[in-house]
Amino acid sequence: MKDFKMDKTFFKAQTFEEADRANIFDKDVPTVDRLKMAFHLSCTIYGIKEGDSLRLDKTIFSAHKFKDA
Repeated sequence: MKDFKMDKTFFKAQTFEEADRANIFDKDVPTVDRLKMAFHLSCTIYGIKEGDSLRLDKTIFSAHKFKDA
C-alpha cells in the first residue's frame, strides 16, 4: 500500500485573523449563498455539471413496503 503525504506547498501558515477573513462560509454570509457554494463544491468533487438534471437511477435503487407482521 502506498503511503500518502500531505502536499505542504498547497497550504500556508496563517494567523487566526487571516484565516477568519479567508473563510467563505462565515456566519455573516447568507444561508442561501452558503448552500450554493456547498452545492458547487459537491458538484466539483463528484464531477457533476451543475446544469445537469440530478435523477435517481431507479435500476439500482428501489423502495418497497414491508408486509405487516
